[in-house]
Amino acid sequence: MKLRAALVTAVLIAPLAITGTAAHADPNNNSVRKLVKAVNGKNVKRHLKVLDLIAKANGNTRVDGTRGYELSRDYVAGLLRLAGYKVSTQKFTFENLEFKTKPVFERRSPSPQVFALGLDWTPSGHTAEGTFSGKVQAVDVMIPPGPAPNSSTSGCEAADFAGFTPGNFALIQRGTCGFSVKVANAKAAGASGVVLFNEGQEGRTEADVNPDLGGPSDLPVLFASYWTGRDLAATPGAEVGFTFSWETVTKSYTTYNVLAETRHGRDDNVVMVGGHLDSVEDGPGINDNGSGVGAILEVALQMAKSRPENKVRFAFWGGEEFGLLGAEHYVANLTEQERANIALYLNFDMVASPNYVYHVYDGDDSDGVGAGPGPEGSAQIEKYFEEFYASRGLASKGTDFDGRSDYGPFIAVGIPAGGLFTGAEKRKTPEEVAKWGGTAGERYDRCYHQACDDIRNINDTALDVNADAIATLVGTYAFDPSKINGPHSPGVGVRAKLVDEAPSSQS
Repeated sequence: MKLRAALVTAVLIAPLAITGTAAHADPNNNSVRKLVKAVNGKNVKRHLKVLDLIAKANGNTRVDGTRGYELSRDYVAGLLRLAGYKVSTQKFTFENLEFKTKPVFERRSPSPQVFALGLDWTPSGHTAEGTFSGKVQAVDVMIPPGPAPNSSTSGCEAADFAGFTPGNFALIQRGTCGFSVKVANAKAAGASGVVLFNEGQEGRTEADVNPDLGGPSDLPVLFASYWTGRDLAATPGAEVGFTFSWETVTKSYTTYNVLAETRHGRDDNVVMVGGHLDSVEDGPGINDNGSGVGAILEVALQMAKSRPENKVRFAFWGGEEFGLLGAEHYVANLTEQERANIALYLNFDMVASPNYVYHVYDGDDSDGVGAGPGPEGSAQIEKYFEEFYASRGLASKGTDFDGRSDYGPFIAVGIPAGGLFTGAEKRKTPEEVAKWGGTAGERYDRCYHQACDDIRNINDTALDVNADAIATLVGTYAFDPSKINGPHSPGVGVRAKLVDEAPSSQS
């Protein structure tokens, strides 16, 4: 009851409590320098605290289709309306195929831990159904891993199981032989279940493999990340539990995008700025993506009274965690002319990870990793972000347009895109620690898609710096048409190549 009262109070007084925002925005925040000065991490953090309260009062989630999401929508839309923006909500529905009973893999003792589905482990497509438990016993594992892939011979021969206790779960490392061979040998040795885990070399650490067992197994079989396997191997005799059912159910969801645009500026040179508003079901989503939402919202509030040369449209997407559905719905429903009027799209998804790296989307594909370059103009967006960090004496690093966030639908129709990302489930390298500090071998965000992604899961330094970066790029494109159309733009309202010229922070 007290928590709900605190929530109501927070939502009602937020427009007044967040000093310098909304109705208090300075009409003179009409340049990059002034806008950046007005945006500060403390005000951004206040938005995150409200989203955290909303989640805590509603089952610790802000997933689509819940009261937590609806209150998040109303909070963002309410502040933007108060600030004078033209605000609309875009309703859409979707269906999602889900497990009727959520799969669970956990260590019960010592140090109880529920492993994160999709991050720490995934069920094999051939696993047996049911509820299982047993002690974990490592089988000829190689930790640390060998220097090259397929160095480990774990579980490849019956002799590897010498001394194995029947009834235990066999912990087997990926390596030279096929998964079906490893599982068959484990079954012959009397294993009650099998935990296969990735080998550990670069590119072979995550729980992203569906082991081919050659057909259905009468043993429970799951695939774990190298890190999960390493941790289990370090605790011989650990008691684990595994619950899995193939039974699924199709659920229907109704959710919303929130759109807010300036009342001034060229509507044929629209600067779009977005981030997803929803969380996963398992957590409050304060870094993912309350951090992006809070930073975008604060930038919008601080420039609310200015008169930008180019119209700015802020978007807070629903359905991202189900597959970028909100952004896809929006782009799919644009007319050809409406698409042509969008000059570029800036995306901000997870900008305050606790073990952060300053990632900039690789618009020109200069890293040569994964997908190719973004549409023409994306390279210039990347360059502007790089120059922002360099101006602060900070390093930045490219990250691939891998299709995991809401820029995807915009890129697909040829709209230039860019943005920032401080990292999710991957682990920080020693080389990255030397540039940004933090802890090597730990995830960028240890609470990614988990219940602990709350207000304590925010790095205040990254949040403050990236809020300034967002203000810099939004201001650059909002206040200066030449950054989109060139210094001698005829003003014909068609998307032109974005200008390869450094943004000024002194204008």
